[in-house]
Amino acid sequence: MANVYFDNNATTALDSRVLESMLPWLSSQSGNPTSRHVYGRSARDAVEHARVQVAEACGAYSSQVVFTANGTEANNFAIKGMAGNLPSAQILTSAIEHPCVTRPALMMQQFGYSSKPIAVDSSGKLSLENLQQQLTLPTSLVSVMLANNETGVIQEVAIVAELARAVGAFIHTDAVQGLGKIPLSFTDLNVHAMTVSSHKIHGPQGAAALILDKRVDIQPLLHGGGQEKGLRSGTENVAAIVGFGVACELAVANRIHYASHTQLLRDQFEQGLVDIGSIKSSVMIFGNKVARLPNTSFFAMNGIEGETLVMALDRKGYAVASGSACSSDSTEPSNVLLAMGIDKDLARGAVRVSFDATNTPAQVNDFLVTLNNEVKRLKELTAIAA
Repeated sequence: MANVYFDNNATTALDSRVLESMLPWLSSQSGNPTSRHVYGRSARDAVEHARVQVAEACGAYSSQVVFTANGTEANNFAIKGMAGNLPSAQILTSAIEHPCVTRPALMMQQFGYSSKPIAVDSSGKLSLENLQQQLTLPTSLVSVMLANNETGVIQEVAIVAELARAVGAFIHTDAVQGLGKIPLSFTDLNVHAMTVSSHKIHGPQGAAALILDKRVDIQPLLHGGGQEKGLRSGTENVAAIVGFGVACELAVANRIHYASHTQLLRDQFEQGLVDIGSIKSSVMIFGNKVARLPNTSFFAMNGIEGETLVMALDRKGYAVASGSACSSDSTEPSNVLLAMGIDKDLARGAVRVSFDATNTPAQVNDFLVTLNNEVKRLKELTAIAA
């Protein structure tokens, strides 16, 4: 049986070089970064070095990097922290945002804000026209992800930032899926805040960052000992932060190879997908007419439940997903596809394949054979049941 991982948008394997950098901080190095003795100073130096590495990967200054435990915390920090210091006007989020953006925005309604979605078209691209229309009302904050975790569709965040700034609104982007896959510059995007995460780039789970414009007045999400310049209290996870820094350095160095290799795999897969006899007439590939992440393919087939197909492929040794890993417990269709106007029944059939530089063309060919067999088997079972 195969043993192949095609779910890299959910999380990635820890790079051996990253692990090596972390090991001293998991064993012999035991200092708290806030301590004044030599052990503490050594830990502080390690954290600050990682801060520089993350900043350089994001086109930012190290003083703009605030470490958090994960992307969810960073997004909550951005939404609640920035909006909390702004007038109680509307908060606009794209209709395809991750729940860790939309839910804190909705939570802010109890403090007098309103939360409204920005429409997307059938390809998953943000409607700039709809955004401009909504910006005619007083707006505190706009949050638009750089690249969608399900479709991989890339948004024109710099244009969104220009429109938001023109009316005095603050702008945040969740760039978790973009780091290491496409060029990324906090300065060029012209946003006030940007979220990045370690475990999407072969770093450890347990480390992420919010990149902040130094002029932004933001309320801390956590209060306590005053770590991270008082913006994020709590003892730093030194090992994870060190690993995050190294992962950022490696991601930047390998990005061009990563992009070209994974795009070849994606194109090979999608060409094979539409050539498969049992699939050809019923497959839809989402977002394939616009700019996407090079490694991501999101598709669906009429008459095949996505969750059923994912489980069938898992039994054959292939790890894929039916949507966002953070909402995979839900039986509801992808909110991203529904926002794109995709039929609810078709959306239930959605499956995401996300490649990595370690995957191979041979794995893709074998996967296509298995996929064809499983789709054929499931269709036969459905016909018998009918």
